[in-house]
Amino acid sequence: MSVLFYSEADDPVPWRQAFAAALPEMPFQVWPDVEDTESVRYALVWNPPSGLLEKLPNLRAVLALGAGVDALLADPATPQVPVLRLLDAGLAPQMAEYAVYAVLHFHRRMRDYEKQQKQRIWNQLAPMPARSWSVGIMGTGVIGGLILEHLVTLGYLACGWSRSGTSIQGVESFAGEAELEAFLSKCRVVINVLPLTPHTIGILGRRTFNAMPRGSYVVNIGRGGHLIEEELVAALDSGQIAGAMLDVFNEEPLPQSSPLWSHPNVIVTPHIAGVTIAAEAEAQVIENVKRMERGEQPVGVVDRAKGY
Repeated sequence: MSVLFYSEADDPVPWRQAFAAALPEMPFQVWPDVEDTESVRYALVWNPPSGLLEKLPNLRAVLALGAGVDALLADPATPQVPVLRLLDAGLAPQMAEYAVYAVLHFHRRMRDYEKQQKQRIWNQLAPMPARSWSVGIMGTGVIGGLILEHLVTLGYLACGWSRSGTSIQGVESFAGEAELEAFLSKCRVVINVLPLTPHTIGILGRRTFNAMPRGSYVVNIGRGGHLIEEELVAALDSGQIAGAMLDVFNEEPLPQSSPLWSHPNVIVTPHIAGVTIAAEAEAQVIENVKRMERGEQPVGVVDRAKGY
């Protein structure tokens, strides 16, 4: 039996070393240098090409090198074996930092001060207390919950929206499609950390932007498929949305032709809000393999019907 590794974004060397130390009896193969596809029992992957996994006849489980599994679930060639996603593995603190920075950036008008600096203008803009800014988080799981905790500590009016509703101290909660517009109408900033499912594709579009107060802000650290980019550009150009900070995109790397690169009210970052830290993810992945080898239930099993 062996493990197959595939990722164009992750270095296989730390993973090979971790498996050699914890499971020396289990060979670690890195695609495309695979000597025996029939020996592969576990696939440790990030965005593998369509059809790769179906070449593994004895595959028992797919272990994703991240929290997002939408690409795996959308591929009809993904075998009907358990798909496991990473639970946190250092992602939540990083994404909370990114989200809090985005709120502070917009709230404290740093883009305006950047423009003033270029013109050598010394002008103190009127301060706005945090309690006058309502920040909404779409997706109140581990990551969204941590972001909300930080925002409450900083004194912001925090709202959370999810499919089923989550009770978090100091946070006004909204649930389901029926309460989405009420949630959006309160938010000066909307931060998306939802999983990408058939129900959430394109959720950041014209309808969402029009339901927010004029001059609001959008932060997307969920998945690129959540955002309808051309509808965001239209909302920015009309002033309905005052600014956006975007870390994930429909096509990555973001094409050079995208208007988001040069839009004066958009901040683009290259999918760095939460980067898998191998040292923290290794223990979770290896423990899951050990659990499955013992016949026990692993953690992070994806519900294919829900998409996460």
